[in-house]
Amino acid sequence: MDDLDRTLLTLFSTEPRIGVLEASRRVGAARGTVQARLDRLVTAGVIADWGPRLDPSALGYPVTGFLTLEIRQGSGHDGVAEHLAGIPEVLEACTITGAGDMWCRVVARSTADLQRVIDQVLGDDRIVRSTTVIALATQIPHRVLPLVEHAGG
Repeated sequence: MDDLDRTLLTLFSTEPRIGVLEASRRVGAARGTVQARLDRLVTAGVIADWGPRLDPSALGYPVTGFLTLEIRQGSGHDGVAEHLAGIPEVLEACTITGAGDMWCRVVARSTADLQRVIDQVLGDDRIVRSTTVIALATQIPHRVLPLVEHAGG
């Protein structure tokens, strides 16, 4: 990754609707060069998507919970992941080390609704136990851009 890649990633991260022509003007590179760089970054998986970032709170889901799941030994993570993927309020799930087997980020309309979501998650017999924490405030939102800036140094 060189300076032009970092500049383009920063530009499109901060202004995702800018367009290739305007980006080429701002960075002082040919439109074809900018398009080729973006295509290469997409192919390499550096740019994962071009979709808008959605705010669950604005969609009516202001409560965020983090569930640590313990999965029955020998039952596998894939089946549990399929179960979780069927629950719209599950935003993310990762297998983990330490206390627990899987971690999930979930959202809910209220704390009472969070109980409904947890009950849905626990509706799979392969899940033995869950512990839940509720987020009170987001101090640092999900971000990747600092890694792009750091990649140069």
